Amino acid sequence: MPTYNKLVRDRIPDTIEKSGKRFRAMTLDESTYEKELKVKLKEEMEELLRAKSREEQVEEMADLLEVVYALGKLEGIEPGEIEHVRKKKRTERGGFEERFFLIDVEE
Repeated sequence: MPTYNKLVRDRIPDTIEKSGKRFRAMTLDESTYEKELKVKLKEEMEELLRAKSREEQVEEMADLLEVVYALGKLEGIEPGEIEHVRKKKRTERGGFEERFFLIDVEE
């Protein structure tokens, strides 16, 4: 029996059960949940970096956002608040479209 020991999406146990397989799982306390979300964040980021096709990239970006939103929810931060700050920073500082790579700054 494969061992996973990782945080999974809420409906994964149902999917496993419907396939006729048995599994063991547990509900994490808040501290462990936060820790495992951060592990998941890294996992999803690495999967995004490995993604080859556009479809894979979109899938991994969506997974990454889901984890970011879950981390935010722990702190009472809604996705709309994240988006508001993203837009504000974009207005004030810009995005990354210009591809500027800062080498150094003279003091």
